[in-house]
Amino acid sequence: MSAPNRTAARLDPPGRRRRSKPHVLRHIAALVLSSYALLPLLYVVSASLNPTGTLTGSNRLFRVVGLDSYRRLLASDQFPFLTWFKNSLIIGVTTAVLSVFLGALAAYAFSRMRFRGRRTGLLTIVLVQMFPQLLAVVAIFLLLSRIGELVPAIGLNTQAGLISVYLGAALGVNTYLMYGYFNTVPTEIDEAARVDGAGHLRIFFTIILRLVAPILAVVGLLSFITSMNDFVIASVVLIDPERQTLAVGLYRMVSNPNYADWSAFAAGAVMASVPVVALFLFLQKYIVGGLTAGSTK
Repeated sequence: MSAPNRTAARLDPPGRRRRSKPHVLRHIAALVLSSYALLPLLYVVSASLNPTGTLTGSNRLFRVVGLDSYRRLLASDQFPFLTWFKNSLIIGVTTAVLSVFLGALAAYAFSRMRFRGRRTGLLTIVLVQMFPQLLAVVAIFLLLSRIGELVPAIGLNTQAGLISVYLGAALGVNTYLMYGYFNTVPTEIDEAARVDGAGHLRIFFTIILRLVAPILAVVGLLSFITSMNDFVIASVVLIDPERQTLAVGLYRMVSNPNYADWSAFAAGAVMASVPVVALFLFLQKYIVGGLTAGSTK
């Protein structure tokens, strides 16, 4: 074997060539799965740009492009899209903030304090989350109807009532998720702060919350997405069209069997996804650490 050939063989040994094949196959599989995941998104965007208002011919992506659906949706008197959008943002942001605050308080108590019933409370939280919220729809309706007779501000057909339902449903899983992350924070930090005279409230608000920022971002994002996408509970609690959320309002647009403006529906779905995507990108640096840091506890 000549010298150049021996040099090439040393630079590219057979084992490396064999190992490169699975590497290429993984890239191909990733591209296929990514294309499969992006196809529904491209279909919705293409349908929103179809000015005809139907799904006829939508299988050919971006065959017709126009903004008539967006104009028709924003200028509609029958479907107050901007009102639905505002309602969803108010409910989503309020639910996210309160879920983070209440969940952090509960997780701090379970992680740092020792009291009777602590272990039983944690197990109860896990068991309760096994049952879907859909099973409690009738009970939620009757409960809010009864509460509305006593306190109309948080009863049926109120945003405060719907937010209360969301908070009750999310408190258990958020507490357990935060509890695992709070356990990763060394207790020596708390002890050092107590030596300096700090109490539980000062330790929680000035020290712990800063150290657990990733899990707070994850819980806030999940709560916001859940409340923005919810349809079943929102359709039961909110009856007045002016108080409904985007998910319920957009369904009304296509519930008429005689005429369903599917392109306007797709346009509304695209615009509804903008806040979620923006928040996801803003909190992206916290998401991976927040989801995995508490997994070893």
